[in-house]
Amino acid sequence: MNQTNYHSHSLYCDGRAGMEDFVRFAVNRKFSSYGFSSHAPLPFSTPCNMEWDRMDDYLSEFQRLKKKYEGIIELYIGLEIDYIDAETNATSECYQRLPLDYRIGSLHMLPDEQGKIVDTDLPADRFRRMVNERFSGDIENVVCLYYKQLMQMIETGGFDIVGHADKIHYNAACYRPGLTDESWYNTLVCQCFEEIARRGYQMEINTKAYHDLGVFYPDKRYFPLIKELGIKVQVNSDAHYPEHIDSGRHEALTLLHQAGFTNIMEMHDGCWQEVEIQL
Repeated sequence: MNQTNYHSHSLYCDGRAGMEDFVRFAVNRKFSSYGFSSHAPLPFSTPCNMEWDRMDDYLSEFQRLKKKYEGIIELYIGLEIDYIDAETNATSECYQRLPLDYRIGSLHMLPDEQGKIVDTDLPADRFRRMVNERFSGDIENVVCLYYKQLMQMIETGGFDIVGHADKIHYNAACYRPGLTDESWYNTLVCQCFEEIARRGYQMEINTKAYHDLGVFYPDKRYFPLIKELGIKVQVNSDAHYPEHIDSGRHEALTLLHQAGFTNIMEMHDGCWQEVEIQL
């Protein structure tokens, strides 16, 4: 029944439970495979990202769990790697040398007007303050910068999966209602998605915010375009709590099927495979 998830965060970064707690929930929910993707370490400390001195423990704990649950559930290890700039991104040797099953490329941070890195992945009220304080209230500039950075991430590569593409759409629409319906916004999204298709990356349908906000990343309006472009998709919940590993999955699969998708991507026997959507 397409019970898989490859985007989750444990106590090694900003998750709220240990790795084995997520595995136990996945077994209980009859998941066939499950992957961890802690926020990768960065050259500077953040409240969300793993520190480099925890990497060996992260990999060792995964190996322990993989062995313990062998024959019960397939477990995989990855990282969610931020695109910061030309020097810090998924192609960096420090990330490429790690023994990972997959890498998720994501964009959470942007350079502000002074060139300082600022976290833009915020609740709507804090996002509004951030735009006003760090970008002089110019929401169009923030959105354009987001898609410029996203395009640079896509062109740079080094990852397998594009994480929560179009993540900014909810906050941008809260800041200025109707913004995401404007033609210039749609053009930015389409250009990025076309480049994702050209380069053959997978795209996740991120369901993290569905039950709280009623949205997916990317927005469901783009599901038909993603299908038309031939982009292969997987459904991930970006879980920070074990009880959220299945959040929004059925709803996303239903909408993907309505948009013309018949298969999603799952990892089995160590390889990405197209698996039929079963509703």
